Amino acid sequence: MNIVLIGFRGTGKTAAGRLVAQELGWEFIDADDYLEKKIGKNIKDIFKEGGEGRFRDLEEEVIAELSLMENKIIAAGGGAVLREENVKNMKKNAVVILLEADADTIYQRLHSDPKSKTQRPRLTPMDDYNEILHLLEYRRPYYEKASDHRIETAKLSPKEVAQEILSLFREITQGGV
Repeated sequence: MNIVLIGFRGTGKTAAGRLVAQELGWEFIDADDYLEKKIGKNIKDIFKEGGEGRFRDLEEEVIAELSLMENKIIAAGGGAVLREENVKNMKKNAVVILLEADADTIYQRLHSDPKSKTQRPRLTPMDDYNEILHLLEYRRPYYEKASDHRIETAKLSPKEVAQEILSLFREITQGGV
């Protein structure tokens, strides 16, 4: 079994995911980083060369590949849930946990993360804040449909989020939730 973390950029998937992996002695895999290594290009360049459609095709291949692995903590890209095939693959062998935060929190977190500016492409012509608002609203039903459980991360530290994930996972694997 795996744990797949879904949610918008800046909700804590990587920070909390690394801590959960460390606690369980499992490998942490960021699906976007995995894709970049596999293709040999960064996401911004993939978008530039082939558009979002090409990126989503590559992402689908990566999610399918990752879903065959065992004992991994996988942070899926923020838009991975937009494709039904990705959701099916995620749910094959994992508990899928949605990490959520409000637009203000996400905006602040992304603006303090140097990777966001240099490696993540713009998805709309909107300014940063309005893009976050728009995409959160658009993706909300996809996130809700894909998730088995949800954790609100805005007021939690990565360590607290990791503890919530671990508690959920332990309840599930011990026949609780």
